[in-house]
Formats: sequence, C-alpha cells, structure tokens
Amino acid sequence: MITINFHPFKNLETERLLLRRLAATDVKEIRELRGNSETMKFIPRPLVTSDEEALAHFKLIDDKIEKNEGINWAITLKGNPKLIGIIGHYRIQPENHRCEIGYMILPQYNGQGIVTEAIKVVLEYGFEDLKMHSIEAVIDPDNVASERVLQKNGFVKEAHIKENEYYNGKFWDTVIYSILQRNFKK
Repeated sequence: MITINFHPFKNLETERLLLRRLAATDVKEIRELRGNSETMKFIPRPLVTSDEEALAHFKLIDDKIEKNEGINWAITLKGNPKLIGIIGHYRIQPENHRCEIGYMILPQYNGQGIVTEAIKVVLEYGFEDLKMHSIEAVIDPDNVASERVLQKNGFVKEAHIKENEYYNGKFWDTVIYSILQRNFKK
C-alpha cells in the first residue's frame, strides 16, 4: 500500500498556469464556480448559493488536504492569483494505487486548453509524487467537452454505467475514463 502525504503542499506550474492551494480568500470565486448552473450542469451536486456555502466547500477541500484524504488546487493564470477553476485528486484508494481526478473551470475560460494543460501536470503529480498506478475520471456521458479533454490526455473509456446515481429526482448515468501510469506521456 502506498502512503499519501500532501505536506508540505506542492504548487504545480505549467507554461501558462500556476496551480496553488485554495485559500479562504477564494470564497467569491468558489461561489461563482460552484454556483454557476452552466459549470454545474454535469455535476450532480447542489449549487453553492452563498458565501457561507462557498466557505464550507473550501473548508471541506482544506480538511481533506490536512487529513491526506484528497488534494485540490486552485487553477490560476500565471501573474494573476484569481481562481478560475479547481482540479484535484479524489477518492484516493492507497491499497489499489488508484484515485479519481476531478476538475471544473469557469465557462469564460472554456476552449482555451487550460483544463487540458492543468490535467497533464496533475497527472504527473499523481503518478510521480503519489505513485498511483491508475487514475480515473468519472463524467456525465453528455459532457462531450470533458470527454475530449480526457482523451487528449490519454484517458480511455472503461465503462458506461446506466442510471447508477440518483440526484434531484433523476437517475444519472456515469462514464468512467482512466489512464495507467505506463500510458502517461509527459
């Protein structure tokens, strides 16, 4: 079994991006991100409608880092500390050397290759720092943009599970994509 330790917290950098630890001062942007019906369209979770709920979401993320249970980064453009998205490793299974990657970005930043760029460096962290064997992503089958981003990063479709999640009076399908460490190209 692998040992998970996010301390000290490691910022990640790409050509255009700085992925940093979320801070309580990101509340306005967290609310904007998690409260946006377009951003949340494919995520079966309630919209964040207040600063208090956004702060609670930040606290949840921060607590998971403190307990070495999950890690998220604020996606920012270099030279601008404003959070434009969130990306991280969830549902870490140390016994299986496997975890899930999740990400979201404000709609005005869609189509600029930002998520593709962020995923690449977060995968590198997952495989090199966390020593994962495989990393999965669970998406809504209608989320074509997310599917394309995953395929660009070398993920392959593992499964399409029918109506396995019930949320807001509706059964949702989920699609699982994954990438093995040996198939990851920096």
